[in-house]
Amino acid sequence: MGVRLRTTLTATAAVAVALCLASVALFAALDASLAASTKATALQDAKARAAEQLRAAGGAPPPGSGLPGPPALVAGESGGGQGGTQDRPDPGESVVTTEGANGQLVVTQVVATRQGAVTVRGTASLAPARAAMNTLTDVLVPGVPALLALVALLTWLAVGRVLRPVSAIRAKVAEITAHGLHERVPEPDTRDEIAALARTVNATLDRLRTAVDAHRQFVADAAHELRSPMAVLRTRLELAGPAEKALAAEALDDVARLQSLTSDLLLLARLDAHEPLRAREVDLAQVVAEEAARPRPRPDVAVALHLDPDVTVHGSPEHLRRLVANLVDNAVRHAATSVTVSLAAGHDRGGRQAVLEVADDGPGIPPEHRRTVFDRFTRLDHARPRDTGGAGLGLPIARDIATEHGGTLTVVPHDHGGARLRAVLPLPGRPALVPA
Repeated sequence: MGVRLRTTLTATAAVAVALCLASVALFAALDASLAASTKATALQDAKARAAEQLRAAGGAPPPGSGLPGPPALVAGESGGGQGGTQDRPDPGESVVTTEGANGQLVVTQVVATRQGAVTVRGTASLAPARAAMNTLTDVLVPGVPALLALVALLTWLAVGRVLRPVSAIRAKVAEITAHGLHERVPEPDTRDEIAALARTVNATLDRLRTAVDAHRQFVADAAHELRSPMAVLRTRLELAGPAEKALAAEALDDVARLQSLTSDLLLLARLDAHEPLRAREVDLAQVVAEEAARPRPRPDVAVALHLDPDVTVHGSPEHLRRLVANLVDNAVRHAATSVTVSLAAGHDRGGRQAVLEVADDGPGIPPEHRRTVFDRFTRLDHARPRDTGGAGLGLPIARDIATEHGGTLTVVPHDHGGARLRAVLPLPGRPALVPA
């Protein structure tokens, strides 16, 4: 459960317990108060009856008896009078209370007079007390749930209002990617913990952007600085004498690999920096045909083409050429005998798109590695003994280029074994795809 729901339930439960305890206390207090009031009314009625009987007999209430002047009904020791002699208390008792018929409270009191002890009974109706208790019940039974519902609603709205900046911060952080570290979360105008959280997140993003920019700049500078000495070294090796030709040839291969790695690092640094592309209309079918026909170190692998003509995309020709070259090079490097390259214009729910697929008949990519193959410097175990030319940057570069062009690059299942990579690029006239 979220914080909002937990807080609402906790507050509602606390108020419910408090209301239950308050209701029980109110019922007990009101019942005791009404009982005491009814008893006092019945006792007053008993005293009034005793005074009335004494005056009718020609006497007067003795001093200190507490009998008022109004009339009263008195029963002597013989038990005469209203109510009979049942339940008559002893002369030492003062008051005995019982509940009579017809919802009445009966108070029996022994009063000392000049003629002797007299037992007096007074009555009072219990109807007003019961009516008051029923009224209180009728108010509390629907009122307590309604009050709890109101408390839950107000707590839900209040906590939602408090957490609204947190939701905005979370949504903004979810949108920020490695290419959008310049964005910042909104800071509320309040001076509370949420505002402090927003300021802390923005400060962390500042430090993260500084570190990422420094890393990118270092990679770009290192790649740029390495290109010049390697070019000079390659030139000197190419000019080596006949006696050093064999050693120079091996050194030239190593220098070529270093130059390729340097170029890859420099391209990755530019892609990470999200530099604007020099985009124009590119005939993707021609680019695919040219790159597929380029000679490669394994002439025994046949490359078959299935291309739809006039598949034109909007993008950088150099980057798209590099994407096709990396996919074909990777397929040729791992294929057993053949590689199939297909290009078609298709449709999806968003519009038209270009679908480029490169498949080989090699060992393939296991399902658990279909994401990790796009990590930098990642090579599968079965590729390490035979893959002498790759550094694990070809597919990451191809994936980043596809993303820069608003498309995707994924590994899809291959019915005939081997690996099958699919690049989807938007065609002109439709919005760019959201990267997977």
